[in-house]
Parts: sequence; C-alpha cells; structure tokens
Amino acid sequence: MTQLTQTGIASLQLCFYGAGSMAEAIARGLINEKLLAAGQISMLNRHNQERLTELHTQYGVQTILQGSSNDAYIQQADIIFLAMKPKDAAEAVKAIKPLVSANQLVISVIAGLSIASIEQLLGASVPIVRAMPNTSSTIGLGATGISYSDRVTAQQRQLTEAIFQSVGITATVEEPLQSAITGVSGSGPAYVYYFMEAMMQAAGELGLEPGAAKELVVQTVLGAAQMVRETGEEPAELRRKVTSPNGTTQAAIEMMAEFRLTETIIKGMRRSAERAGELGAAIERSINE
Repeated sequence: MTQLTQTGIASLQLCFYGAGSMAEAIARGLINEKLLAAGQISMLNRHNQERLTELHTQYGVQTILQGSSNDAYIQQADIIFLAMKPKDAAEAVKAIKPLVSANQLVISVIAGLSIASIEQLLGASVPIVRAMPNTSSTIGLGATGISYSDRVTAQQRQLTEAIFQSVGITATVEEPLQSAITGVSGSGPAYVYYFMEAMMQAAGELGLEPGAAKELVVQTVLGAAQMVRETGEEPAELRRKVTSPNGTTQAAIEMMAEFRLTETIIKGMRRSAERAGELGAAIERSINE
C-alpha cells in the first residue's frame, strides 16, 4: 500500500449501515490493521441497542448511543457500507437516498444485491462497489470478490482494494460472477466448519476427548491448507501422496466417494450461488412493487 493510500484512508469517515457479523468482521479488521482510528467508524442498526453497546465497548466505534444520529453518520461518511440483511435491503437503502450524495462511495456487501438495483434505489450518480467478503476478514484472512460501477474512480478503486486487502486477499471480477464468489468464498468458511464438525464428532465416537479432538482437527485443517499454499501443489496431488494403496486413507476416501462427498460439495456450492441470485431477484421485485 502506498503512503498516499494510507493517508487517504486514515482521513476518512466510514459508516456501516447494518451491524451484523460481516460489518463487524470488516470493521475489526480495519481497526486491527490500524488503517484508521475506531472513532472514525460508525455502525448503525434499526433497534438493537444492546448490539450497539457491545460494538462500541469492544472496538470503540461510534453509534447513536454516543450522541449523534443515524442520519448524521450517513451524511458525514466518506464511505457507506451497506451491510443489512438482504430481506431488509430495498426498504433500508431506499430510506437513505435523501442522505447520500455523489461524492460519497457506497460499498455493498449484501448477497445478491446488484449494482443496478442499488443505482435504482440511490440514483445512478452515486459510485457503487459490490463486494462479497467472508467472515475470515475478522482475522485478516478474508477473501473478497469486488465489482465496480462505471462511476467509481481510480482513487476509489484504490481505497476499496486497500480496505479489503487489509483484511485478506481480493479478486476483481465482472459483476455476473459475484454469485460464484458467494458460492465459493463468501459461504466457503461455513463448509469448512461443517466438515470440521463432522471430523470432531467422528473423533469423539472413536474415543478421543472433546478438547483433544478439537485441537487435532484444527491443526489438521490448518496444516493441510498451509501445505497447499507453501508447496504450490494441487490438492489432488497432495491427496494422492498421502493415499497409500490399500491403506487407511484410501479406505476413508473410498467410503466418502461411495457416499458422493464430492458431488454433494459441488451441489451445495452451486446451490449457494443460485440462492444469491434468488435473493437478488427478490430484492428487485420488492423495489418494483
């Protein structure tokens, strides 16, 4: 990151409209990486004051409980993150249209919500970024797919990439591929957790204590991912190297194949991508009702 970009971000006001887990992950990553001060980040939600208290206490971000209003935070922000639930998106985004101006940058992390829909809700003059990060952004290991509207400037692209690169890696994609990003990396951590749950359950059934089972599974998954990264080898090749003919690993892989694990994973990821499209279609319908 250049000094110019660092200075640019450090002077900005960021507002998260929506205070759920994704907004928290990004805000926490930005604060942990010292990209800007916590006091320059505001987080808003509709009614949950307990959640706002939690976020202010834990991170030092600003909320309505510190004396300002949601409207003021939105108007004063240089970058507005749309981070509400998809079912609330159309109504919520439409409500802030009078508060948003063309010199602000709007970044949406709402699954399925298209740039065209946001332009319809806010006006076509507003520069819009559509991003799909994942919750591993919380620890600086996120993966984010980013798409830009035509009105996003080169400097705003640089700022956007600096923000998301501070919490992981980024990939710039054409907007039609955002559903694929959702299916692969947006929802991806949950697939790994689900697999880990199954491994831990099996470990318990094999007689291991829960604590030991968790430690062994976590280290096994961490080590396997790091092997792929550090060796540069394909997962299929690494798998072949540890699968001895007629050995224990082959017995396990054959059982998993018999129950169509690969096919199930592929179908699940496709379904996630499809669901992102369905959410977007539902939002578009609600806009036009």
